[in-house]
Amino acid sequence: MIRVMVCGAYGKMGLEVLKAVYNDPQLSIVGAVDIKSDFADIGQLIGVEKLGVTVGNDLETVIKEAKPQVIVDFTIPEAVMSNIRIAIKNGVCPVVGTTGLSEENMNEIRELCEQHKVSALISPNFSIGAILMMRLSQEAAKYLPHVEIIELHHDQKLDAPSGTAIRTAKLIAQSRGYLKQGHPAEFEKYEGARGGELSGIRLHSVRLPGYVAHQEVIFGGLGQTLTIRHDSISRESFMPGVVLACKKVLTLEGLVFGLEHILD
Repeated sequence: MIRVMVCGAYGKMGLEVLKAVYNDPQLSIVGAVDIKSDFADIGQLIGVEKLGVTVGNDLETVIKEAKPQVIVDFTIPEAVMSNIRIAIKNGVCPVVGTTGLSEENMNEIRELCEQHKVSALISPNFSIGAILMMRLSQEAAKYLPHVEIIELHHDQKLDAPSGTAIRTAKLIAQSRGYLKQGHPAEFEKYEGARGGELSGIRLHSVRLPGYVAHQEVIFGGLGQTLTIRHDSISRESFMPGVVLACKKVLTLEGLVFGLEHILD
């Protein structure tokens, strides 16, 4: 049994992770933390019998008490780096779905993993379908290099564009390089109307109630368009990837970025 702990246990993603870990015969929930903790029993949170494991409010304290092998973090950009540092320094492997990490953050995590001989897996998206969407987009860009990305999320998401949109654009750029798109005299009547730009690719973010996580990658060519779209209808869509990451991260070396690296 792999001993798993969850950061952000009271959040929507945290609750789904608790359920997924509880239902997998190879994983065991040994601890959880949340800054809003009222020390509820994890079993009560996910609608099963009491498990005798309560949600704490101090990460390092819970790590020392619960002795997890893996920590799953779905928190907020402001908290995630502190959580990762504490986990790695205590010899625990982080599996991170929180987005908003910078290149500087990634370099620090890589150095910490090497220093403490701990592996980590960070992915902007844990949905298998989303990984396939990114792979297909990277392939399509070889033949239809003009592309824009529209990502749509719930209105509680703090960062824009999404980590998935950024990752998709970077993969596309690996296939086609930089390409300046649109008319050379194009101008915006309202700032931001054409979205953000990464390697010439326009990124558009939608934030509305009712959405979970969705992305369209729209390619345009002579007399044709191609749209590759992925929809996460519920947060359950991320759980097979999270469970797989919990099982695989202990076998990795250093920092691995992207779920696709453990699918093959």
